[in-house]
Amino acid sequence: MKTDKKIQELVDSYGDWFLDEKTMAKGKMTSALYPYDNIFSPLTINRLTVKNRLVMAPMGNISMCDETGRPKEKMIAYFVERAKGGVGLITTGLVPVTFGIDPSLIELGDLTYFPRIDRSRTVFAGWRDLTAGVHSFGSRIFLQVTAGLGRVGNPQCLTNQYKLPVSASWNKSWYMPQVPCRALSGLACNKIIKNIGQCAADSKAMNFDGIYLHGHEGYLLDQMTNPAFNRRKLGRYADWQAFGIDTVKHIRERTDKNFPIMYRIDLSLALNETYADRMNKPALKKFKNGRTIEMTLDYMKNLVKAGVDMFDVDLGCYDNWWLPHPPGSMPPGCFLDIAKITKEFFEKNQILSNAGVPVPVVGVGKLGYPDLAEQALRDGMCDMVMLGRPLLADPEWPNKVRTNNVDEICPCIGCQEACLNEFVEGGHPQCAVNPRPAFEEIYPAIPMQAEKPCKIAVVGAGPAGIICAITAAKRGHTVDLYEKSDKIGGRINAGSIPGFKLDISNYLIYLNHITAEAEKKSRFKLHLNTQATPDLIKAGNYDKVVVAAGTKDAVLNLPGYESANIVQAVDIFVYPNLAKDARHVVVIGGGVVGCEAAYFLNKEHGKKVTVVEMTPYL
Repeated sequence: MKTDKKIQELVDSYGDWFLDEKTMAKGKMTSALYPYDNIFSPLTINRLTVKNRLVMAPMGNISMCDETGRPKEKMIAYFVERAKGGVGLITTGLVPVTFGIDPSLIELGDLTYFPRIDRSRTVFAGWRDLTAGVHSFGSRIFLQVTAGLGRVGNPQCLTNQYKLPVSASWNKSWYMPQVPCRALSGLACNKIIKNIGQCAADSKAMNFDGIYLHGHEGYLLDQMTNPAFNRRKLGRYADWQAFGIDTVKHIRERTDKNFPIMYRIDLSLALNETYADRMNKPALKKFKNGRTIEMTLDYMKNLVKAGVDMFDVDLGCYDNWWLPHPPGSMPPGCFLDIAKITKEFFEKNQILSNAGVPVPVVGVGKLGYPDLAEQALRDGMCDMVMLGRPLLADPEWPNKVRTNNVDEICPCIGCQEACLNEFVEGGHPQCAVNPRPAFEEIYPAIPMQAEKPCKIAVVGAGPAGIICAITAAKRGHTVDLYEKSDKIGGRINAGSIPGFKLDISNYLIYLNHITAEAEKKSRFKLHLNTQATPDLIKAGNYDKVVVAAGTKDAVLNLPGYESANIVQAVDIFVYPNLAKDARHVVVIGGGVVGCEAAYFLNKEHGKKVTVVEMTPYL
C-alpha cells in the first residue's frame, strides 16, 4: 500500500498542532501586517484581471433555486452580498450537467435541489441576473460545473427510479456500501464531456468570467481521474487522465482561448495515510491505489497543456470527510504546504498556461486569519487565498481587512453546524454566528429602526444574549443586559480554553469587542455580577424580557455522586487543577464535550484518559 511521506507528515501533524506556539499565533485575528499589500494586489488569470487575491469558495447552490433550476433571489442576494463585501473572485457552488446520466441527482417527483444551467432561456435569465449583480461591485464570478456525484450521491435513485448509482468503475456507494455503483459506459462519458462543454459555452453567454471544474473530493470527475476509483480495463477512459484532459479540451473548443478555466483538485485522497491498516475494511479496500503527489502533479501539467489556467488544491474525499472539510480543531492554513508543493512544481518546470502566463495556485483551508493570508502570499506559498466559511460568518471580511478594522470581523468558529449540516439535512448554507447567509433578501444588513422603541431586559450575556441585546439597541430600543457572573460569553468561556478551540477563543474576543463598543451607546447597558431576579425585572418596568440564560449541566443520577471525585467537563476546562493529582481520568460520555475534555486532559495536561460511552460510537 503506497503512501506519500509528505502527506503522512501533514496528517500526523493535525493531532497536536495546538501545542506549538508559532502555529497557534497564525490563527489569531490580528492586523500586524497591515496594509496587506499582497492581499489587495490584482492578479491576471489568462487574460482576466481580478482586483485582489481573495476567492470565495464554492459555497451556495443547494436549495437556492426554483423547481426549474433557475437561481432565486435568495441565491442572487447571497452572492451579491459577498461581492459587496469586497472579495475579488466569487465561485458558485457546484452545478451538475448530468441529469439523465447520474440518477442520484433526482429526487421524488423528478425534482432536484441543485441549480441547473442545462435548460432553457428561463433558467438563463436567473444566471444573467446573478452575474450582473456580482459585477456591479467589481467582483468576478466563475461557475463551478460538476460531472456529477457518482458514488457520493444519495442512492435514493434505488427507490425513486429503480436505478443503481453510477461511478467510474463498479464501486461501493459511500452512503450505503452495500449498494454497488455501476460503471459508466464510454458513450455516457462522452455525453458528460459534451454537456460540460455546452455548460461552459452557456456560462460565457450568461456573462460568467470563467468556468470552474469540480474535480476533487471523490465526486464523479475525481472518480474518473483517480485510479483509486477508476479501475477500467478497456476503452479510452481506462487511462485515468484522459477524461479530465478531454473535458478541458472540449471546453476550449466551445469557448475561446481567453476564457479562464479553473480546476479544483485534491493533491492526494490521503486515504492510506489516514486509515493505514483500516484500508483493508470492505468499504475501503478497493481504494488503496489512489494518486500520489507525483502522479497528481503530472496530471496537472497535462491539464495545463489542455487549457487549464488556475488550480486550487487540497486533500481528501468523502471517505475521510473531516480532511477536505477541516473543522475548528484543524490548524490554521492546514493545506498551505499542499499549495506550496504545487506552486514550486510549476515554477521549477516553467509551466505556463496557454496564454503564456504563470498558472496561479489558490491556497485553501482555514485561511480566514488576515495576517496568515498575507504572509502566505508574501512567502509565495500560493497566489490567491480562498475563503469559504469566513465569508459566511462575515461577508465584509475583505472590506474590514482593507480598512484595518480586523477587530470588527465576526470570525468563523469552525463548527460546521449550519454551513455543512444544513446541506446534509436538505437546507441551504447558513451560519451559527451570522443569521443572514441565504436570508439576505429578508434580513437587512443594517437593522431597521423599530416603529415603537421599547425598554428591554435581556437575561444572560452568552452569545445569544449579547447579539440579541446589541441588535435591539441598534433598532432603537433601550436595553439592559444582565449577567450573573463577572464576565460575558457564557459557556464559550470554558469552550475557548483548549488550544484546539482557537476559533472559539477568537469569537469570544470578538464578543467582548462588540459589547464594549455597544456600551459606548446610551441605549445599551451591561450589568455584570447581577442576578436578574423577578423583583429586579419588575422594578425596571420593562416592556419586554428576553431570557437567554443558557443550559444546565447533565448530571449523572448515581448514588454517592456528590461525595465521589467527580468533576463536570466544563469545570475541568476552566479549572484543570481539579485533576492535578489524577493520573488516570475516566470521562463518562463520548459525545463532543466528553471527547474534547478527554483530548484536552491527555494532550495538554498529560493525563491517561479512558472514555466510556453507552452507544457503539463516539
